[in-house]
Parts: sequence; structure tokens; C-alpha cells
Amino acid sequence: MPPKAKITRDMIIDAGFEIAREEGAENINARTVSKKLNCSTQPVMYHFATIEELKRVVYEKTDRYHTGYLMKADPQAEDFMLAIGLNYIRFAIEEPHLFRFLFQSGYAAENSLLEMIDSRELKPLLAAMQEATGMKETQMKEVFLTIALFAHGYASLIANNSLAFDETIVSAHLERAYRGTVSASQKGEV
Repeated sequence: MPPKAKITRDMIIDAGFEIAREEGAENINARTVSKKLNCSTQPVMYHFATIEELKRVVYEKTDRYHTGYLMKADPQAEDFMLAIGLNYIRFAIEEPHLFRFLFQSGYAAENSLLEMIDSRELKPLLAAMQEATGMKETQMKEVFLTIALFAHGYASLIANNSLAFDETIVSAHLERAYRGTVSASQKGEV
């Protein structure tokens, strides 16, 4: 008889991620993960003392996946920050369960916008945006916050099935918010 396949910590995290993606993070538990891996619950509980610990690790994987998704925007694009904003909204459309897990589940490590803007996870994105726009760091953070709040509003409405996505309208609104914030920051108003 062949030896049983070893269930690794990474396999469990990947299964948890797929459950969050397909069914929502609230459905991550030892039973659903073990079912996905076709094993008993013992390997899940061996690698993770609690399901809460597993959910936190799956959250981190989801956060990295989200950052990669946002970075698909072309840094050479004329309106790189707008492209990031649209990708943020597209993520909510294409991955509504993951979006809700990231932004509406209470698992975020940051408790405020200022903590979020200075988080380790956001640094690569902010660095790419700063390089693409040529803005000073403080100016770019102000513009980013405006776009992020605007995009998050749209994305939240869409992810929760309250609003249909019309890219032309959303792009125009994001662009107006972006141009207005850039103009205000150049005048020293933000």
C-alpha cells in the first residue's frame, strides 16, 4: 500500500485561500479545509492551533494576492494611479469574497487610514505610484488616499451587489477626483 500524501502547511493555506475565494472566509474551518484536501481534520489542527490562526495566515496570502492584482497596472501608463483605482474596483467585481475578506471582515492589521498608508504591504504599490507620477511622497500619499477612498466606495457597493459597474462612469469619476486632488496638492491645499 502506498504511503499517504503528506498534507503541508502551505497546502492548508492554499485550501483556505480557495475556500475564501469561492465561498467566503467565514466558511474556512477544519472540516471545509480537510474536505478540500481530501484528508481528516487532524493535519489542519496539527499545523494551526486554531482556525483563527489559519484565517489570519490566509488573510496575509489574500493581501499579497490583492497587491499583485493591483500591480498589473502598467507603470508607464499616463494615468497610473487611475489604473490602480480601476484595478481595485475590478478586484471587487472579480473576487467579491476576497474583497470582503480583506476590507470588511475586521482582519486588517491597520486601524486607521494613516496606519494603512504607512503599512509594509502598501509600500511596493506606493513606491511604484510615486515613481510613475514623479510626485513627492507626501503629495502622492494625499492623492492616493483620495483615490483609495473613492475607489473603495465604488468597490464596496459593487462587491455587495448594490451597484452595477460602468467603467466609463467610474473612470470619469476617478479621474475627476484624481485631477482635483493633484491640483489642490500643487496649490498646497491638502
